[in-house]
Amino acid sequence: MLPALRLNLDFFPSPVEDRPGLVIRDPFQYSDATLIVPPALVACLECFDGQHSQLDLRALLVRITGDLQSGELTQHLIDTLSGAGFLQDDNFERRKAAAECDFAASNVREPAHAGSGYPAEPAALSETFREYLGETADKNTLAPGAPVLAIAAPHVSPFGGIEAYRAAYSALSPADAGRTFVILGTSHYGEPDRIGLTRKPFRTPFGDTTPDLAIVDELARASGAGAAMEDYCHAVEHSIEFQVVFLQHLFGPGIRVVPVLCGSYAPSLYRGGYPEENPSVRRVFGALGELAAREGDRLLWVLGIDMAHMGKRYGDPFSAVADRDEMELVARRDRSRMERMEHGDAPGFWDLVRENHDDLKWCGAAPIYTFLKAVPGARGQLLRYQQWNIDEHSVVSFAGMRFHSK
Repeated sequence: MLPALRLNLDFFPSPVEDRPGLVIRDPFQYSDATLIVPPALVACLECFDGQHSQLDLRALLVRITGDLQSGELTQHLIDTLSGAGFLQDDNFERRKAAAECDFAASNVREPAHAGSGYPAEPAALSETFREYLGETADKNTLAPGAPVLAIAAPHVSPFGGIEAYRAAYSALSPADAGRTFVILGTSHYGEPDRIGLTRKPFRTPFGDTTPDLAIVDELARASGAGAAMEDYCHAVEHSIEFQVVFLQHLFGPGIRVVPVLCGSYAPSLYRGGYPEENPSVRRVFGALGELAAREGDRLLWVLGIDMAHMGKRYGDPFSAVADRDEMELVARRDRSRMERMEHGDAPGFWDLVRENHDDLKWCGAAPIYTFLKAVPGARGQLLRYQQWNIDEHSVVSFAGMRFHSK
């Protein structure tokens, strides 16, 4: 039988006009290959399901091409997919083991998005982020002596969500520099009912962060099976990396951080109930809650979250345009969820997320719910809501928020 095509790859229509077809790439970066499968051959991918043979693939190619001598093309397709690491075969297992071993052995978490999500040179990065944040610090400050408990910012590429990023990070002040930043990010690739931890400093063009190892180790012990230490997902995930860069720009490279990737809690979305009905998730919430209660204002929580993902890129039958047509209803539904966040209403928030199995596709719902369960006294304020066309047919929404103690 032919090996199965990996299901955790990215698939999307080719944006290259003179090279139409289906783009395949590996978000886990086990492979750095990007393939464009021509339109005529896309149907052949269905043969790579672990249930079809090479003869089945060859027969399909004969029907598609009309060429009885399709054996060479058959082997070329198999070899190309395997060589790229896109099939569940020995080549992929070797790549996967090597990548995860390299991450585990590394002393630092290397930047995965420098040069793409933000400039790779320190001077250019500083200049860009000065332009991003500007002189527009939020004027509606909390009462004197009442530190910000948390902020929520996007995790989209900064150039796409800068208005919301600016609103969130303008809520911070120089007095926050010495706090430990507990960064709750979306785990786009991790297991759904688990958090991912790492003891590694995050390296960016600014320098290396300082991990708060005592807290990281405490969370690992207290969470048991609900946490994975040195989770490889950290190596490729952007939802924490972008927050680190903003925090380093404001407070210097050596900021003290606790990076936590939150799984999607998908079983709750599709089967009902609340995430904490899973004992492992309940242990995670308990561990974070004990930490929050004990450490108080020594911690500043940072939520790296995007909200709705709408349009053709995300499987919807319509083209989405920011702030227009269907996206006006999306904005109203987004705001209903944010109202629950502002009131610290964790169950009310999750009830809205579960509607239609989260047809808004909020990839930041899990970090939000995790924070609301861990810090039940949090009360929020929406600072800036934004929608952005990530391409001409698709929109992502996000917000800048801050939280304080009730």
